[in-house]
Amino acid sequence: MHPATAQPPPLPDPAPRDLCTDCGVSRSSDPKRCGRACQFIRPDYAAMEQRIHGRARDPQRPDELHFGPFRQMYQAALREPRSGAQWTGITTRLAERLLESDRVDAVLTVTGAADDPWHPQPALVTDPAQLADCRGMRMGYAPLLALLEPAMAKGYRRLGVVALPCQTYPLRALEQELGLERLEIIGTPCSDNTTTAHFHRFLELLTPTPEQVTYLEFRADYHVELRFRGDGKREIPFLQLPIAQLPADFWPLTCRTCVDYTNALADITVGYMAGRGEQWILVRNPRGEAMLELLGDEVRLRPPRSAGKRAGPVQGFIDNTERAAGGMPTRGMPNWLRPIVGRLMPYVGPRGLELARARLEMKAAETLIHLHHKAPRRARAMVPEHVYRLVEGYRIDGLERPEPRRRRARGRTFGSGGVD
Repeated sequence: MHPATAQPPPLPDPAPRDLCTDCGVSRSSDPKRCGRACQFIRPDYAAMEQRIHGRARDPQRPDELHFGPFRQMYQAALREPRSGAQWTGITTRLAERLLESDRVDAVLTVTGAADDPWHPQPALVTDPAQLADCRGMRMGYAPLLALLEPAMAKGYRRLGVVALPCQTYPLRALEQELGLERLEIIGTPCSDNTTTAHFHRFLELLTPTPEQVTYLEFRADYHVELRFRGDGKREIPFLQLPIAQLPADFWPLTCRTCVDYTNALADITVGYMAGRGEQWILVRNPRGEAMLELLGDEVRLRPPRSAGKRAGPVQGFIDNTERAAGGMPTRGMPNWLRPIVGRLMPYVGPRGLELARARLEMKAAETLIHLHHKAPRRARAMVPEHVYRLVEGYRIDGLERPEPRRRRARGRTFGSGGVD
């Protein structure tokens, strides 16, 4: 078995708590650290952004209110796309170059489980060739940060990490006390996750041969793409997805109330939403710039593009989410009209940066609506100020912006310190 696909050592069960994505901190030797590190308890993005990037997001800079601090933003693709990659393979190639250039001792990422390639498992990789086994998308929770202590025990003090936002935040909150010499975070955007079991049910609704599916992607052209063993391929418009047949808990409350789609605390974010069929890169700080430079001429960079208008689709999403009263968003469109609108959306809907802005505003509204219905007392501590700014101008019933709660002094500012 290839080292990257080997099962990790047995990990302790997570400490029970609500609004948890099992990032791995609760499986560590000190699970109480969740109280000061979790994105879903009392996050302080402004202070974290100031520490990590040298400044917080500036609403006066174009798109920083939506996407977080960044220095450069690109539409990008590897000139030679990697086989098996979700897009062209930029994320994997960045991780490979960190190891090849000896900037890090190991890369912490996820791979597929031996018995289910869709189920993510944390992996500690030291050989760049092993990262090929980590390409592609998985659905489910991977206690990535549970491997921090094993990595430190092996003497690894320079780590590269490929992380989702709810893994990046606790990693940043704890990095000072970890004693790392270097921490390089390649962030991937995330708006929704579900359990691997729920994901298999979704595949069963999409195709009569779910066991043959090797690839699934929600594309920026309003289609889901499926690839099958061999050369089979299928594209399904978003409006024709069987959303109404999914259980109400398909998207957990954590994902419905996430405030960091774009992974704002990573050194570099690599996604697709504004990529117009390619990938979307946000370089956030000097470490991110140095990482991108490691790719040299391997990557093609161009300015991101934008088209369409987002206000109507965002308000429609808000209305549907409110009507569902905290359940799955409902659609009132007649079935005969859905194929027609599905064909039109890639041409008349928001595209590129406008689609990314729309998705951020949808997520902000979704967070506020679901917290109002499910955990209203959590909003004051969980929701950063910029999330309220994103929904200004939209109609959301019962939305009130609470006064920010004062933070109690604990000997030092929450989130202060850090390692470059």
